[in-house]
Amino acid sequence: MYFNEERECMSRENLKKLQSEQLVKIVKHTYDNVPFYRERMDKAGVKPEDIKSIDDIVKLPFTTKQDLRDNYPDGLFAVPRKEIVRLHASSGTTGKPIVAGYTKHDVDNWAEGVARCMVAWGGSADDTIQVSYGYGLFTGGLGAHDGASLLGATVLPTSAGNTAKQIMLMQDIQTTGLCCTPSYALFLAEEIEKLGVRDNIKLRFGGFGAEPWTENMRKELEEKLGIKAYDLYGLTEISGPGVGGECEYQDGTHLWEDMFYPEIIDPATGEQLPEGTEGELVFTTLDKWGMPMIRYRTRDLTHLNYEKCRCGRTAVRMGRILGRTDDMLIIRGVNVFPSQVESVLLEFPEFQAQYFITVDRVNNVDTFDIDVELRPEYYSDDTTAMLDYKKKLRDRLLSVIGIKPSIHIVEPNAIERSQGKAKHVNDKRKLK
Repeated sequence: MYFNEERECMSRENLKKLQSEQLVKIVKHTYDNVPFYRERMDKAGVKPEDIKSIDDIVKLPFTTKQDLRDNYPDGLFAVPRKEIVRLHASSGTTGKPIVAGYTKHDVDNWAEGVARCMVAWGGSADDTIQVSYGYGLFTGGLGAHDGASLLGATVLPTSAGNTAKQIMLMQDIQTTGLCCTPSYALFLAEEIEKLGVRDNIKLRFGGFGAEPWTENMRKELEEKLGIKAYDLYGLTEISGPGVGGECEYQDGTHLWEDMFYPEIIDPATGEQLPEGTEGELVFTTLDKWGMPMIRYRTRDLTHLNYEKCRCGRTAVRMGRILGRTDDMLIIRGVNVFPSQVESVLLEFPEFQAQYFITVDRVNNVDTFDIDVELRPEYYSDDTTAMLDYKKKLRDRLLSVIGIKPSIHIVEPNAIERSQGKAKHVNDKRKLK
């Protein structure tokens, strides 16, 4: 099934033609209406008339998150404020938030992107979809809500938190789809297990995003909730959830290239990389008019697969996000991504998927500590058993990451659960 078969299954030749036409229009619109982009392009010696096809995109300068902060709140808007029908913003935990503005057309496209994902998961107007992303400035809640509404599904807008009520409604209303962060989905699964109501849950599928997650996390969620778990990809700066999503084959995240043009670049040089090569994901919005983004550097590390999918879609498939360049920890000269820790934990039946990393510097040497939880049935006062668990985990992490951490086993449920985006790292070196 497809939501928009013409666009989702378009030939690569016709898609390139469409992308070229849209790029020419959006570059001129952006140059004419956003002083920041006009100055940046002039400095690079590029004029709108130099952009004749999608191949010319390499002539355009990059946009970064710092550019959005520097132009807070609306310096990158390309239409008058009266044409902006919705504003969203990032959390802004490190200063001013990033603000995104949407026209009515942009919001409609955003909803279609999410609806395409939901149909790819097997969703339809017959489903009841529980949206447990946070509503408000965060794009997750309203983004998933609008997509499910466009699909014609019944929407249960629970937002994040109030977990006991979420589970009660999930049972009583018999929701069939769930959209939230993977960490909150895991928390819901744990609480459902504690309550002993697993047999009352009728979920068929879940769309999870807003934070990196692993194949092992997918297996955990599918086993505990009895669902198929799909990736739902997006980011505030581009269009929230619905930039792409997995299909039934779970073999890469389809990116809707008629709306968002993806590139993979070398994060160090900015050069485009060959197809299939891992690097930094860059997006240009081809049909977003309120706040278009030209070659926005996401900092997400992944690769792209342009082969036609078994589902029939020709839309490029993005591999799992390996991590973010700005989330990467450099510990004693070794690059470490938190998602690597999660993946290793879930290789062992004894450990929960919960963890917390603390990095510090003592006597000019980096320290690397990880708090982990054993499943309740494995946790005990048996010192020998606890040491064995620690050694097994430490040795496996050493082989995967290349650095030996200090493992601390804490009591079950001691690590704080997240009802939104999970926080897994405290890098104390930044404070010194």
